[in-house]
Order: sequence, then structure tokens, then C-alpha cells
Amino acid sequence: MMQDSSMMGIDIPPMSHSYSLNLPMSRNGSGTAWLPDASPMYGIMVHSKKWMYMFHGNIAPRYTKQDLGNKGSRGDEAFDAPNWFMAMGQRKVGQKGLFHFSAMLSLDRLTEGGGGYPLLFQSGESWQNEPLVDHQHPHDLFSELSVGYTYAFSKQSDLSIYVGYPGEPALGSVAFMHRPSALSNPDAPISHHWNDGTHITFGVATIGYRYDKFKIEASSFTGREPNENRYNFDKPRFDSYSGRLSFNPSKNWSLQVSQGWIKSPEALHSEEDITRTTASAIYSLSFGEEKSLNATALWGLNKSKGADGENAALLEATLRLQRLALYTRYEWTQKSAEELDLNPVTYGDRSVFPVNALTLGLNYDLFSIGKFRVAGGGQLIGYYADNRLDNLYGKNPMSGQVFLRIYPSLMKMNM
Repeated sequence: MMQDSSMMGIDIPPMSHSYSLNLPMSRNGSGTAWLPDASPMYGIMVHSKKWMYMFHGNIAPRYTKQDLGNKGSRGDEAFDAPNWFMAMGQRKVGQKGLFHFSAMLSLDRLTEGGGGYPLLFQSGESWQNEPLVDHQHPHDLFSELSVGYTYAFSKQSDLSIYVGYPGEPALGSVAFMHRPSALSNPDAPISHHWNDGTHITFGVATIGYRYDKFKIEASSFTGREPNENRYNFDKPRFDSYSGRLSFNPSKNWSLQVSQGWIKSPEALHSEEDITRTTASAIYSLSFGEEKSLNATALWGLNKSKGADGENAALLEATLRLQRLALYTRYEWTQKSAEELDLNPVTYGDRSVFPVNALTLGLNYDLFSIGKFRVAGGGQLIGYYADNRLDNLYGKNPMSGQVFLRIYPSLMKMNM
């Protein structure tokens, strides 16, 4: 007999982390990445005699316009609904083993189309053999199908193995859609491909060892980003590798540094390999009944042979006050002429253009339907970019959107 344990007001017995019998479930991030133990968890938990299951997700029906003042020629607008859905399950294997599986799906290809949703200065991947610029690519229908096994040597020490097709290697912070500081924001960061762009990888194997507050991991994975067919399974190559060191000094903090050597990530520039270096700090603080502050700071560097490195930095935070969520995100990203698909004769093929973006937004829970909430929200983004781009984007363009957000209720955890 399965029992639902996610009703508001009912405490859930402590459950373990997906890759350790001796860590709290709230440390679960994306792939094998760590969140702070104090992170809020939104989802539905179901128990059977031997298994524990978790279901969560997010969908944001909205209208977005990327150049409110019609200052440039690159802004677009759309009615769409970015979304993702996830299911996880785990059970003990003997007294010291833990088996885990994850499945993540996205209907972006249906709600966003093949060209994705409009987002000024975004870059990465392609559509109809053309680079996707000023649009966020849709995620694949099968965004994660993974299994993992962990063996505990003691309460302080364990060894884990993770295999995904697709999955996420040990590179970068927790992916944006799984960070509490970013849950309320329907948009991907424009620095996505400097930090967590490998979160959907068709072929990944990771081994990790945890000792107390530290974890060290190594991954072999497919460097090529998903192709334009969002419904298929791309060829696994295992031609790239990465390493990550994570450290959670307290229940409120999660820190990581990582580096990846990525073979031919872009199909349109198959001769280019990327060395990606990242560092991040995630903070979570609860200070009352569904009152919390969640923040993330991260830095990423992409370096290809014969070219200067391109940096990106992000600061984001969400203040949750029961039904109200106030959020912000600041990004500084160095976008190359190639990233922005600019004419090299006019702009120079080695030129790099700094882009600043500041987001201010809010959500407010309007009502609940069973175990799901429906919130209304809106946001504005102001951009400040290199003035050499003014003829394309206008001077200091601004974008805006209004949206609904449908997501699971907060789970109450015994820490």
C-alpha cells in the first residue's frame, strides 16, 4: 500500500539524500550536485514498503516580449509555457547500499517550438542548421534517465556511481531550474552555457567519493550538445571528462569548483573544443513558516584553443514570504561575435561584447488545486551591453513578461 506524505501541515519523516544514506534529502540538486541542507523542497512524496518516490516540476504559461521599446531588430515576443517534470525513486539495498533512479521530461518542443523561446542575448545550440541567438533552446523530451548506486563505508564516508542516458556530469553548479534561488523565474540565465549547459548529456558516467562535508567526483560524458531533434536519443560518445569538488560547511551553504574538457560541444562548430571552469556558492536560510531566503553566486569561464577566455558571472536571489516570492538576477556575460552570430567583417571575428542584465520579478500564490499551486507573476529585465551592439539591440533595451506558474506545494521536512 502506497501512502502520500506531502500534505501541507503534516511532517514527513526524514529521508536520505539520493546518493547517501547519511545525508538529508534536501541536499538533492540536479544530477549529483549538492544544494544546502536548509533548501526548501517543493514536490509530492509517496512511500511504499521498500521504495520512496518523489514527483516535482514546473510549468509557466506566459506572454513575453523581449524589446518593450522596439529599439532594435532582434527582440521577439511569444505566448509560450516553459516546463519540466521529474520523478525519482530510491530504496535501500542491504544495510549499506542505496539504489536511485531519476526521470526528467520536458514538453518544451511542443510549447516553445524548435526555435525555443525569445530571450535577448541568449546563445547556444541551433535550429534548422542555424545558430540559436536571442532565443533559449527547447529542452529534450527525455532530459534525464539515470540510475545510481551508493555504498556507505560509515556515516562519514560513501562511494557513489551515477549513469545517465541522458544525464548530467559533475560540472557546474546545480542546474538553474533546480536552484531554489531561480525557481520563480521562467527564464534561463543568459550565462547558461558557461555553467550548467551540460545538464542534458546523452551519455554520462560519474564516480564520487564523499568524506564528511566534502565530495570529489569525476565524470566521462558526451561533449556534443543535444541535436535539433528533441524527441530522439543522441549517440553516446564519452569523449569528454570533468571533475568537481563540493563542500557544504554548514546546513546553509553549498560550495563547488569544477572543470570540464568538452569535445566539440556545438554541431555548427565541430572543430572547437571547450575547457569550462566554474565556481559557485549557494545559500539557503529559513526564518519562519514558508519564509526563506535563497541566493546563488557563480562564475564560469569558457576557453577554446587560440582564443581568449569568455567569462560569465551571476548573482540571483529569491525572498519567499509565504504566498509572495520576490526575486532578482544580475548577470555579466562576455559574448563573442560567434556566439551572437555577428558578421565578422563588420564586428571582428575575435571581438567579445560584455552584456549586463538585471531581472526584477515577483510571484504570488493565487490558489491551490489539490497538492499544486497556481501563482501569478511578472518580471522586467533591463540590459546594458557594449555600445557597438546598439544598432542591433537598441540602447539599453528592456524586456518584460506576465505569467502563471503551476508547481507543487512545499514539503515539510524534519531536519
